[in-house]
Amino acid sequence: MAVKTINTEMLQKMFLAGAANLEAKKEIINELNVFPVPDGDTGTNMTLTIMSAAKEVKALENPNMLAIAKAISSGSLRGARGNSGVILSQLLRGFTKEIREHDEIDTSILARACERATATAYKAVMKPKEGTILTVAKGASQKAAELAETTDDLDTFISEVIAYAQEVLSKTPEMLPVLKEAGVVDSGGQGLLEVLHGAYDAFLGKEIDYSAIEATSGTTMVKPGQQAETDIKFGYCTEFIIMLEKEFTSKDEAEFKAYLESIGDSIVCVADDDVVKIHVHTNDPGLAIQKALTFGQLSRMKIDNMREEHQEKLIKDAEKVAAQQAENKKKEPRKPVGFITVSIGDGMNDIFKELGVDYIIEGGQTMNPSTEDMLTAIDHVNADHIFILPNNKNIILAANQAQSLTEDKDIIVIPTKTVPQGITAIINYMPEADVDTNIDAMNEGIKAVKTGQVTYAVRDTRIDDKEIHEGDIMGIGDAGILAVGQSVEETTKEMLADLVDEDTELISLYYGQDVLAEDAERFSAEIEELYPDVDVDVHSGGQPIYYYVLSVE
Repeated sequence: MAVKTINTEMLQKMFLAGAANLEAKKEIINELNVFPVPDGDTGTNMTLTIMSAAKEVKALENPNMLAIAKAISSGSLRGARGNSGVILSQLLRGFTKEIREHDEIDTSILARACERATATAYKAVMKPKEGTILTVAKGASQKAAELAETTDDLDTFISEVIAYAQEVLSKTPEMLPVLKEAGVVDSGGQGLLEVLHGAYDAFLGKEIDYSAIEATSGTTMVKPGQQAETDIKFGYCTEFIIMLEKEFTSKDEAEFKAYLESIGDSIVCVADDDVVKIHVHTNDPGLAIQKALTFGQLSRMKIDNMREEHQEKLIKDAEKVAAQQAENKKKEPRKPVGFITVSIGDGMNDIFKELGVDYIIEGGQTMNPSTEDMLTAIDHVNADHIFILPNNKNIILAANQAQSLTEDKDIIVIPTKTVPQGITAIINYMPEADVDTNIDAMNEGIKAVKTGQVTYAVRDTRIDDKEIHEGDIMGIGDAGILAVGQSVEETTKEMLADLVDEDTELISLYYGQDVLAEDAERFSAEIEELYPDVDVDVHSGGQPIYYYVLSVE
């Protein structure tokens, strides 16, 4: 018997199953990325986006359609990361706007929801490109509209929509030459298909493993103190007293101390008549205990997990500081202009702080910040007009989304695609000028900057007529890959040869955390010899993944 409607209980299951299937397939989707850089890939970004919504949807008990729609829309909008994640969130936003007023969903409503989802997503992208997730979504919505006129059987409807979406996805390499050259379909489109496949499985009543939703939703946010936990080398504070059953000589004491030093630090070993007091910080208390038992029985044993205690203290301290800062900011008068930037690496962060940035969002190529991260930053900056510098092309949409969700402040997104562009943009800011004049000046400034980034390939591929193998060093310019080689410095030089021209006045070199300062200084001297008429500046960027980030102006 044909199923003609989807109720709220079924929709909840279908959405969670779609999220779970995307999570299970995220690495496969990551492998489809054309650019073989070690960054926050499409599968990862889409998964983090949908899991943000899945967490809210799963928490609902006996929801109505409006509650599910709000949870899907709000969760995905705030959790959106990267271009693919933002587009997915817009698809979900449009879809839920159509279904929220209905108690049950039939093929006609589903078709209208698909059409609205596609229109919303296309509207969110300034220059929509065919051969992407947008094309797959459009194909699905067109097929849905066609089927809604001929069938009310949801099984037939959903299966045929998915089959057609798969057909459209298979044609994406013909629409985008870069996909054809790399021999892959669009990764975002594949991600959307995985969501649809998972939802259809739930519709068919297949057994779904939802456990990944809880696991992933619990790890998308880094808690205060979580990073600092790694600073504690030995995790257990171990104390006990040995009730001696044999002689404990000076030699025994020296040897026991040496043993404790081999397994930990903060050593106390004090012998007094028939007892020995022991204190050690170690990762394996059992080793200290076993050694002590060779001298006698133990008493007053105490083992504390210092990492746990440290984390709890850091969380409490962070909460107190955040509350106090929030209270202080409420009392302060708003300043006219503030700045938010995305950056990673101590050196890069310091440069932005010196240039007057109010709030730095840690992230970038290795982890794209979410829309929620942007909104948190906006909340912390007490200013009427706030400039956001995304400094990565895959973060601009999330910044734009945060802009649209902010009502009480004027948010201006300067579309910087690299850190050097962000630095140039803020240098071009003129405190005495009005906002509109500064928008023009900052946008004009970034046009004069050519950027290069040097990293390694994480997979084999072919792009820009270059054969690339895993482990190769790549020099990536604003428009694509400019150089491929085996040596970091030689690849950087080859890339520079492409970027430097007769109008070049300045080369700025930012070296990453894997490059020694003396090597960077020596290398910058070589660049000065190659280009004697150009000024060369070298700075510690401290960025991960990228050996060098450079700008040519």
